[in-house]
Amino acid sequence: MNDDGEATVAAGRRPNGALEAEVLAILQAAEEALTPAQAAERLGGGLSYSTVVTILSRLHAKGILERTPRGRAYAYTPVTDEPGLAARQMHQVLGSKPDRERVLTRFVDDLSAADELLLRRLLGAELDPGR
Repeated sequence: MNDDGEATVAAGRRPNGALEAEVLAILQAAEEALTPAQAAERLGGGLSYSTVVTILSRLHAKGILERTPRGRAYAYTPVTDEPGLAARQMHQVLGSKPDRERVLTRFVDDLSAADELLLRRLLGAELDPGR
């Protein structure tokens, strides 16, 4: 920890999840599915091929990536865009809690005024049959 009480990362090491986030960002920016070699190349060559394969395999196992055979490897693509992935995470957290009503209530109570208005507008649009 540093003097501010924040966790520090050892020299040369990324924080947990940072590699997955970097690889996912590369895939989301790509116009087509990428093989591990292509992903490693776009990452700037700082990671070994096997490390990239491991990251892609983990993201696939988590349901974040789809993969299709391409030659002797797989080509990977995200199952959805960044907002879609965030929404999936929110659903997973909500689904893992026994009292959904209390979780949703606390979530809404903690929204900023602007986010609460946005949520009300979105819910109103969903309830409007003429939409």
